[in-house]
Amino acid sequence: MLIIENIGELVVYPPGPTPGRQMGNVSRLERASLLIQGQAIAKFGRKGEVSAPPGCTVLDAAGGCVVPGLVDCHTHAVFAGSREKEFVQRIEGRSYLEIAESGGGIRSTMRAVREASEEDLVRLALPRLRRMLESGTTTAEVKSGYGLTVDDELKMLRAIKRLNTLQPIELVATYLAAHTVPPEFEGRADAYLDTMLADEVFERIAEEGLAEFCDVFCERSAFGVEQSRRVLEAAVRHGLRPRVHADQITQMGASQLAAELQAVSADHLETIDDAGIAALKAAGTIGVLLPACSFFLGVRQAPARRLIEANLPVAVATDVNPGSSMVESLALTLSVACTQLRLTPAEALVAATANAAAALDRHAYLGAIAPNMQADLLVLDVPNLEQWLYHIGRPCVRTVIKRGRVVGESEQTVLE
Repeated sequence: MLIIENIGELVVYPPGPTPGRQMGNVSRLERASLLIQGQAIAKFGRKGEVSAPPGCTVLDAAGGCVVPGLVDCHTHAVFAGSREKEFVQRIEGRSYLEIAESGGGIRSTMRAVREASEEDLVRLALPRLRRMLESGTTTAEVKSGYGLTVDDELKMLRAIKRLNTLQPIELVATYLAAHTVPPEFEGRADAYLDTMLADEVFERIAEEGLAEFCDVFCERSAFGVEQSRRVLEAAVRHGLRPRVHADQITQMGASQLAAELQAVSADHLETIDDAGIAALKAAGTIGVLLPACSFFLGVRQAPARRLIEANLPVAVATDVNPGSSMVESLALTLSVACTQLRLTPAEALVAATANAAAALDRHAYLGAIAPNMQADLLVLDVPNLEQWLYHIGRPCVRTVIKRGRVVGESEQTVLE
């Protein structure tokens, strides 16, 4: 057993999904304690209401704030290669299309991933995941999508599966073969999908337990609505739950498709319209916002306040990837959500925990502080939630707890 004592502020709210207008409704317990038994939260309360049983390990929060572990529900955290040249090219004014036509973009990472072994992908991802853990991420979705051949996509999924056994973050794998059309299928997107959606491919994924979800980049530069429908319907037939890269660059009805197919999430939403918002709400699909991506690219953000006022459950994730969001810290992303999307700190936290867990179908046991929920927790070295997100970019996570066990500690122990 483990008890956390001397908590300055314990931030408490129910499991997700939490509708938009309720996302800011969190409770704050001051001078609190929290008891963990095994992998689960047993009970919590103010000082004197929870005591340490005999033999219990005591963790002193030193007056710091305690929140649920962060859930990064949209990442591309397994990849090879680096694209800093494109970073400079964008600063100099070159467009995404110009960069792609000159050999950059997703295809640049594709070449690096094809050249990498499974062992290479694991080795490159481990320090990335360590940094994500240090910033407070305890669960993360990770997509394939940079191999763009059957063997290379499966290689990526196998690397994700291996990484789940080598480090503390719980990884959730998504099959994203429909990320873009590789050069050998230029102008033949349907033929490419014939290959990647073959029954034997999904059978191999199922036999090896390589993925839970299937995603598609529904965009004019990638796959159209009907092609995206084909991808997701094939995935559902083979037991994978659908997700959609929706309404990022152009408005083409991708969010409505996500709702129609009962996708667990529609992600990006920078160009979502009222019809898309209404469809997602009716379907119970989580809207996943990626503010670090827009921040990194210097483009418009998703209309977060419209989504929240429409009472849509909203999640926030990093979209960490080498091309459009080289941002590993979900804590930093939440600060961007506050400053650029006008989420309150409470709304941002719920978006990256309770609602992010719902976007991964793990909300029954992840993403909130409540009895019997999995004990994934962060002890911060600041006294309240607001100070954490206000002090942008400063490492504030002192202790990371995953499944009731301390898996990360910093040397910072004194509150400012």
